[in-house]
Amino acid sequence: MKVLIVLTSHSDLGNTGEKTGFWVEEFAAPYYVLADAGTELTIASPAGGQPPVDPKSEAPDAQTAATKRFYGDYELIDKVAHTIKLSEVNEANYDAVFYPGGHGPLWDLQQMKYLLL
Repeated sequence: MKVLIVLTSHSDLGNTGEKTGFWVEEFAAPYYVLADAGTELTIASPAGGQPPVDPKSEAPDAQTAATKRFYGDYELIDKVAHTIKLSEVNEANYDAVFYPGGHGPLWDLQQMKYLLL
């Protein structure tokens, strides 16, 4: 099975002046479940490159076994830092698409909606 994971490229929480991005635990927990099951995973983002991380997801009280595993997994951290640009992905090559949560993806999905109209 091949799954495309799409992380956000959006870093601003509206006009609040706060930063946002993908929520680390919402990426890491499913990533490791899928990877440990032998799923072939590709990580992309709308802009490609390093997706922003929601700073609140890095708070001590937001840490789980999956986030701790992620922070020690330098190979995966490097993959996340070099995501493929979403426009360069052929969706026909994947069995499923997974879009981890956080506030950033809400803006990405809204932008995609307007592109599809």
